[in-house]
Amino acid sequence: MSFEIEDFERDVLARSQTVPVLVDFWAAWCAPCRMLGPVLEKLAASADGQWVLAKVDTDRHQDIAARYGIRGIPNVKLFAGGKVIEEFTGALPEAAVSQWLKRALPNPLAKEVARAETLVKEGRPLEAQALLGGILKKDPTNEHARVVLAGTYLESLPHKAQELVAGIEEHSPFFPAADAIRTFSALTTKLENPGSLPDGQVKSVYMEALHALGRAEYDEALQKFIEVIRGDRYYDEDGARKACVAIFRVLGEEHETSRKFRREFSSALYA
Repeated sequence: MSFEIEDFERDVLARSQTVPVLVDFWAAWCAPCRMLGPVLEKLAASADGQWVLAKVDTDRHQDIAARYGIRGIPNVKLFAGGKVIEEFTGALPEAAVSQWLKRALPNPLAKEVARAETLVKEGRPLEAQALLGGILKKDPTNEHARVVLAGTYLESLPHKAQELVAGIEEHSPFFPAADAIRTFSALTTKLENPGSLPDGQVKSVYMEALHALGRAEYDEALQKFIEVIRGDRYYDEDGARKACVAIFRVLGEEHETSRKFRREFSSALYA
């Protein structure tokens, strides 16, 4: 739904405490505004109450436009909890606005996903899997939940992990983690067919690294992969470097193992 505001405090700030409010700052004389307006109204009509559209005529409400620093229109601001959380300026096509909304809208399941991440860190993956499974039943497109759940299957079911992150592409904030999981899965599945690996002096060490990766023994895996980099940097199409980067991304740069091996990894690359 959409409406022209009468009382900004009530119609936007107060209402955004319970539902996100997308505010379209516009004016009748603005040609790009007339292009963007119908796009926003169409998306609002199909939003199923997940957010509402409020329109602010900047000629009628100059005080509000000044309060929010409107210097060019159309200007679109997303309010949640009484505050602006995201915005853009200019007339975007419908597909671009849809993508922006997907990224910008607060996810009501975010706290549950964060709880699942905590369970994983506490070594309680089965509980995390149950929680994440419930989240994905409610929202199958939740990329954050898919990435966290995929991480719990890296050791036991790498194919399942890879399936969970399928379709998470570069525009997503979860792409680095998803890409790392895909790299993990592709590497560990090579253990099923070691004959597919190229011959070379570092092959045996590379195999040891893959086995360690499959067991989630990341210290040993990094040590072996770095040894491969020092011996034959581009073995298996630069597989050892890709593996190290994937491990750092999955564990996080602040993880003890990442901090322990990051400098040694960089040294091996540029030796």
